[in-house]
This record gives sequence, structure tokens and C-alpha cells, in this order.
Amino acid sequence: MSTDQDEQAPQAARRVATGRVAPLLAATGISVTGDGAFLAAAPLLAASVTHDPLAVSTVTAAFYVPWLLVGLPAGALVDRWPRRLVMITADLTRAGILTGLAVLVSTGHAALATLVGAILVVGVAQCFFDAASQSVIPVIVGRDKEILTRTNGRYWAIDTIGRSLAGPPIGSAAFAAGRMLPFAGDAASFVLSAACISTLPTMPAAGSSQPLVAAIRAGLAHLRATRELRLLAAAMATYNFAFNVSMATFVLYATSTLHVADAGYGILLAVAAVGGIITGWRAAPLTRRLSYRQMMAIACALQGLAWAGIAAVPDVYATGAFLALIGAASTLTSVAASSARPALTPDHLLGRVTSAFRLFGVGAAGLGALTGGLIARQSTLHVPLWAAAGLLAIATLALRPWAHRGASATR
Repeated sequence: MSTDQDEQAPQAARRVATGRVAPLLAATGISVTGDGAFLAAAPLLAASVTHDPLAVSTVTAAFYVPWLLVGLPAGALVDRWPRRLVMITADLTRAGILTGLAVLVSTGHAALATLVGAILVVGVAQCFFDAASQSVIPVIVGRDKEILTRTNGRYWAIDTIGRSLAGPPIGSAAFAAGRMLPFAGDAASFVLSAACISTLPTMPAAGSSQPLVAAIRAGLAHLRATRELRLLAAAMATYNFAFNVSMATFVLYATSTLHVADAGYGILLAVAAVGGIITGWRAAPLTRRLSYRQMMAIACALQGLAWAGIAAVPDVYATGAFLALIGAASTLTSVAASSARPALTPDHLLGRVTSAFRLFGVGAAGLGALTGGLIARQSTLHVPLWAAAGLLAIATLALRPWAHRGASATR
């Protein structure tokens, strides 16, 4: 009888945790689908305003800039303010900005500068929302490794479905039907997201009102002093750098070497998303016996093997299979980092540590894209793929996944 009760207790705890976090997962699914539509529609709107390649590229750059400028201050403020209120405010701010943009588009007054400005403000609000949403998960579900991994796996699976699989085709189709529709739809998604977030329990501020610079330093000091977190942050930055070394020119490799049509390229990217979704939904059982460091090492190894396979076997079907592997590895990376942070960080520092991870990841992604373009220009389109594979092999060895499981496996 006691054995049955011992087995049923963890299952009951997981069901309770899933119920408590359901509004956050629902809000994520709604808003990231709108974001995916926005990501597809914004470049289309820019291309309809100007044919200058440099000007159009500023739209893509604008999505990354907010994390580089305000990522760390946002994390510090998230730790200082009530996190549910932060998420609701961020959602309603984004809804207001996008409603205004939709009105300007519908009246024919949306200039490129207006679009870039809207992206920047929406991105700043996202910095606050993302740091807060990742920080409230352990508050809602607790810090048990199995429950954290399960919750974060579903969080990132839902994110991938909306941002990469469902949102972009919805955005492009809506833009074709009426240019203001994807922006109005994204605004509505944030209103619905705020409604879902409002049903979460009230959570007081986690940190103290220390000076902003001192608060940022405290978060970075914790990251620097915690070896497992430091290794995971470096591994995530390396993962993102290597991924973008290859992806920066992958569209050229796909169209010129694999002879993939434009529509086929979108299908390849969708296959990668499916790999990530499946892994995210099954993250808990897949990683139950792994430490966070081992999860990250496996992700780096899988991505490295996949890029090497794509370079060695220039076949579109093989490439699709390898991209599914990369999608799975990417989700595994996100689950490892988002589960390790609360396991190894006190609640009052969690927003800052989350933002530091994102800052390093975004910065590495930008540098990786630039590096990949330079490598391809000086050599061939195969070389960035091999370079990424080699770098990821080094990262896998540096993580020493065969070492003792340590704190990350026991929390």
C-alpha cells in the first residue's frame, strides 16, 4: 500500500503543478503565435515600403537590439517588481503599440522608421515579459527537477509551435489578405495573453530595491560564482554562435546546392520545428537520468553531428532529417538552461540570471551570423557547416558530460 502511495504522490504533484501553470502556458501559446505572425509580416511590410536591402535589414536587426540594450536592467527590475504585474503590463504595452501600428498601416502612414520603432518598443516589453515568465515558473510549480523539466519542456514546445510553425504562415497569409491584419492580430493576442496571466496567483516582488547597477552586478556575480551555471551559459552562447554560423548562409546552401525551391525551404524549417516540438513535449522522460550539463552536452553533440551530416550528404531528405535533429537539440538546450537556472539560483536573483543568459545567447547569435557570412564569402557554402560542427565538438568535450552529476542533477 505504501509503495502505491509513494508512486502516486509524484504523479499527483505533477498534475497539480500542470494545473497551476496552465494559464502561463496558454498565454505563451497565444502570444507567441501572434509573434510568429509578426516576425513574418514585419519584413514583408518593410519590403513593400522600400527596396533598399540595408534598410530592410534594419527590421531584422531591430528584433535583437532590445536584448543587447535593456536585457540586464530588465532582469534586475523584474526581480524588484511583482512579476505577474510585469507580465500583464508588458502584454498590454505590446498590444497598444501594435494597435497603433495596425492603424497606421491601414491608413497608409506606416513608414519604415515607424515599423522599426514599433519593433524596438515591443522588443523591450518582451525583455521584461520573458524574464518574468521564466522566473515565475519555479514559484508556481516548485523546484523539483522532474516537474521543472516537464514544465519547461512544454513551455518551449508551445513556443516553437507558435513562433516557428503556426505563426509565420498565418502572418504571411494575413498580410496577403490585408496588410494591417497580422499586426492587429498580434495586438489581440497580447490582450488575450494578459487575460490569461491575470488568473495566476498574485506574487510579491522577490528582490530588494537596491540600486540598479548594484542589482545587475549581484546577478552577474552569482552567475560567475556558480560553476554549473557558468558552464551552461557559455555552452548556450557557443550553441547559438555555431547554429548561426551555419544558418546565416544555409538558405543559399539549400537553394544552390540542394536545389530546394522557396516553398521547399519553408518546409525544411518546419521539419526542424517539429523535431523541437516532439522533444519539448517528451523532455521529462527523455532527460530523467541526465544532469543539466549532460543535457547541454548532448544538445551540442547532436547539433554538431547534424551540421556535419548536412555537409557530407547533400541530399534534401537527409537534410530534413538532420534539421529535425537540430530542432530537437535546440529545444533540449532551452529546457536544460531554463530548468537549471531556478535549480541553482535563489528566487530574488532569477530574473537577472535569466536575462544574462538571454543577453549572452542573443549576442553570440549575432556574432555567429556575421562570422558565418564572412566564412562563406572567403570559401564555400560547405565550410560554415563544417566549422560549426567542429566548434560544437569542442564544446561537447569542454562540458565533460562524463563527470560527476553534481548539484544540477540532484535538485
